[in-house]
Amino acid sequence: MSIVTIRNVEWFNNPARFLDPYRFRVTFECIAPLKDDLEWRLIYVSSPGDEDLDQELDDCLVGPVPVGVNSFDFEGTPPNPSKIPPDDVLGVAALILTGSYKDQEFVRVGYYQNTEYDNDEMKENPPSPIIFERLVRDISTRFRVTRFQIKWDVAPLQQGRPAAAGAAASAAVPSADDLDSPEDTGITMGQKANGASS
Repeated sequence: MSIVTIRNVEWFNNPARFLDPYRFRVTFECIAPLKDDLEWRLIYVSSPGDEDLDQELDDCLVGPVPVGVNSFDFEGTPPNPSKIPPDDVLGVAALILTGSYKDQEFVRVGYYQNTEYDNDEMKENPPSPIIFERLVRDISTRFRVTRFQIKWDVAPLQQGRPAAAGAAASAAVPSADDLDSPEDTGITMGQKANGASS
């Protein structure tokens, strides 16, 4: 059984300009008090065939984490244009949110991001070099969740008793292929219009 489960990821600025920061809120449930912080990372994948080109946009530590439903706001910098091959700027890229505990990744939520110019003329005849200030991004509402078994150093609270000492491994998790939509995962991925307050 996983001690932490993501319940919602709510995007505050989608769609947005390519060079705007990513702003969203993560809501998750924790069923046992954690001794250490959770680490969350946002990664931009422009070229799936070359991991060296992945960009970690930002990371944050969240803790201490009490039992119950918790949330935090995350703001990540946009990708560095100079690190994206020109042929991979326009079209579809991947955006990945990961959650880790004690350097063990327990969840990964992947999105597709489409990048294009903000007007029809430039879409039909893309300028060279690329004008990043005129690009817009749109993050798909469809996502893929992958869960990983890790060794948690706590056990869930049972019938009002304190968590037991010692390590408790997560239970088996379903295949990521079975987790393509909110209906399958129990996760809701909401969006707000541009300019919404956090």
